[in-house]
Amino acid sequence: MANCSNLEYTSIDHSKWRNLPPPPGFSSFAPSSRAPAKAPTVATSSSYASLKDKRAWDLAISPAKSLPMQAFMLYMSGGGVQIFSMGIVFMLLLSPFKNIAGMNAAFTPFAPTPASVKSLKVLPLQKIAYIACNLLTLAVGLWKCRSMGLIPTGTGDWLAFESRAMAPELSLL
Repeated sequence: MANCSNLEYTSIDHSKWRNLPPPPGFSSFAPSSRAPAKAPTVATSSSYASLKDKRAWDLAISPAKSLPMQAFMLYMSGGGVQIFSMGIVFMLLLSPFKNIAGMNAAFTPFAPTPASVKSLKVLPLQKIAYIACNLLTLAVGLWKCRSMGLIPTGTGDWLAFESRAMAPELSLL
């Protein structure tokens, strides 16, 4: 058995690999550290701006991407009022409010200038889509509350607030 700490590299035959072509995308040009740095071109800055815009759209629709997982969690929690299902519903109802409250901080890395990120004029479509996706998450949570019977939607839920009417007939007995 060979000792792993004592490898012999001198016995490797290099002649069979010398004639192989370089892999695709390989450049044999080695950049020099003494070469002057090139000024950023317009194409580089526009591609950086488009990358920031794409990442802002990814952030804007991220609440909608998590909806299938949250819907599955709601399905698996059942329709009864138990601690597990209440925890999931509470998380689902609280997260849109937290997300909308921290929206400006979430979009700060994608703004053209960091000072103006608090304005709705900066990335307006992304912020509107972000709010809409969070409202969709809130709607799913409210739907689950209604299906569990936690939201008063029927007439029987409001009987305590109704007054009893007088009977239209009178009996003389």
